Amino acid sequence: MQEAIALSLKSVNSGGGPFGAVIVKDGEIIAKAHNQVTSTNDPTAHAEIVAIRQACKVLNTFQLTGCQLYTSCEPCPMCLGAIYWARLDLVYYANTKFDAAQIGFDDQFIYKELDLSISDRQLPMSQLMRDEALVVFQEWANKTDKVEY
Repeated sequence: MQEAIALSLKSVNSGGGPFGAVIVKDGEIIAKAHNQVTSTNDPTAHAEIVAIRQACKVLNTFQLTGCQLYTSCEPCPMCLGAIYWARLDLVYYANTKFDAAQIGFDDQFIYKELDLSISDRQLPMSQLMRDEALVVFQEWANKTDKVEY
């Protein structure tokens, strides 16, 4: 956790958001990252996401079973989703989402939006070409040599 917090300070001192993350496997750090949203112009470059990408590259896998994440702040909804998809075993965090909200990083509106029906959300969404897209899903369902994830 000390390394994750140090990375969050490094990010602040280099113009980024105050977030850092470290992924550990078998007691060894295999990936570490700080927030890179503004430095890379990538809204998905949160510390946790960058660390997950690095760890997957190091381990040559898309699943991080057997790994733990140390993050300087409780993960946002996007990062939490990625953590579940990556199948990390455990998450340790320092600051809470309420601490983050106090300094302008408030994700509560996203949690509220997820509870609403699509038609009631602030972001307009409209379904198109479902029948055509279902053909591809059927191809996937019938594929015998697919890699499940």
